Amino acid sequence: MPIQVFSFYIFDRHTECVYSKLWVASRAPPALTHAPTPSTTNGSGGPPRSRGNRTTAADDAKLIFGTVFSLRNMARKLGGEDDAFISYRTAQYKLHYYETPTNLRFVMLTEPGALSMRNVLHQIYINLWVEYVVKNPLAPVEHKGGDGVRNEMFEMGLDKFIRGLM
Repeated sequence: MPIQVFSFYIFDRHTECVYSKLWVASRAPPALTHAPTPSTTNGSGGPPRSRGNRTTAADDAKLIFGTVFSLRNMARKLGGEDDAFISYRTAQYKLHYYETPTNLRFVMLTEPGALSMRNVLHQIYINLWVEYVVKNPLAPVEHKGGDGVRNEMFEMGLDKFIRGLM
């Protein structure tokens, strides 16, 4: 069953967004175009938009990371160290989360009815990130100062992989 993927983010261990990609949807995702309602957020868990005006991509990434960071910490405090934050859903979107052993964080926003994308995020890490970014001798190990990943093979592979889901 095809699903609608709205966006994808990768954060490094220094909390910098090293990669982000938005897919143009045939229908605009309501969560990403309207201000959040109080019933779907408590101030930090809503979709990445400001009131009235559209925020920048950097602001979106910071809001996404802040949401993930807060929910992950809350899940660990309430459930213990063995419990992991995997996803959360609102009426407009579902956020999927995957953290690698090297503290890379993969985040994907999809339609709310999507099944768990944890395996998909793991496959992106194993088959695309490791193959095209980590094993590339010309790619920097650290992406300091907000320098993102600029790897054509990774971008093409990711786009093809995600479009195969849609």
